[in-house]
Amino acid sequence: MEIRKFLFVLPALFLCTTVYAANYRAALVADMNTGRVLISENANDANYPASLTKIMTLYLTFDALDHGRLHLDDYLIVSNAAAAAAPVKLGLAAGSKIRVEDAIIALAVHSANDVARVLAENLKGGKEGTFASLMTRVAREIGLSKTNFENSSGLPDDDQLSTARDIALLSMAVYKHFPHYWKYFGIKSWTYNGKTYTNGNRLLGTYPGCDGMKTGFTNKSKYSLVASATRNGYRLLSVVLGAESKDVRADVSTRMLNRGFEMLGAGAPSVVSRSSPTASVTYTTQPAPATSPIVQRFATDAPAATPAYITGGVGVQFGAFSSTTAANSMITRIQNTLGVTAHIEPTGTGLYRVRVGGLTESGAQDLRNRASAAGIDCYVFH
Repeated sequence: MEIRKFLFVLPALFLCTTVYAANYRAALVADMNTGRVLISENANDANYPASLTKIMTLYLTFDALDHGRLHLDDYLIVSNAAAAAAPVKLGLAAGSKIRVEDAIIALAVHSANDVARVLAENLKGGKEGTFASLMTRVAREIGLSKTNFENSSGLPDDDQLSTARDIALLSMAVYKHFPHYWKYFGIKSWTYNGKTYTNGNRLLGTYPGCDGMKTGFTNKSKYSLVASATRNGYRLLSVVLGAESKDVRADVSTRMLNRGFEMLGAGAPSVVSRSSPTASVTYTTQPAPATSPIVQRFATDAPAATPAYITGGVGVQFGAFSSTTAANSMITRIQNTLGVTAHIEPTGTGLYRVRVGGLTESGAQDLRNRASAAGIDCYVFH
């Protein structure tokens, strides 16, 4: 698994208050191009992510696609456990198959819990719990400091927690790392096996420039929405957690996006979605300082001179680092501890993977086992 890391800037800045906070629990608006926080309300408070969890499931699916572990036309087998997942779901029968691209759309549009488990089991050895552990590890590596995953779907679990800030960071990570898959979050409706499913993100049909992203709901989490939109060259992301109804989450998202665009000078609101008596929001907002990002640009230092990376076969990756200094420190540790020469492979996104390549399957597994015994985290890639 290649992990591309965002760099956190702490502490979080709270730039906005609302007099109707009882109607939702937390919210955040950020500039997706710069990571600058424009509006923040209780953005570091722990909340249940519900189906916003599936953003991470899709992040790992996109990573698998980009690295050849999956292909859009591959078929995934549905297990008994996946078929038994609680609604909302497609109702796939145990032993049936679903195409990877259909699985992606099922999560993005219909938030299908059975399909989330299908992806988890097929991506990580047939065990959803193992996949959830990977989700949490990856969350840490891309900067989500207050997120814990226990399943791939967001079905209720008291230990499955996140924050508006972490969800915004994850959503921007999807956009920055896998922009070629962003189109799936903008699909308004989808027909599968003769049945048509409608995206629960109302802003896709009511807010000009909206092109994503994901809804969520459980009884404990209430209604949540991540929404992205563009206007006059700006791209904003809003996160609303714990809203009292679908109307509230749609209206709060709309008003917050409008306010964010106004703060950037991107023009007056073009539309306001249908409102309800409980959805009015009044902001007392100060202009956000330019030094309040939740993410920074990727590191720009060039890779140090190293032996050419050995391609082909199987290999072991020992991490992805934001500087060549950190990468070379790992190379030294691997050499001193394992007697193996590792190499840097630039990712093209500002990170530097440390890898040993050109191995056989058994050789890679042996190296991984020796590294793990020595306390060095790594994984086998193909």
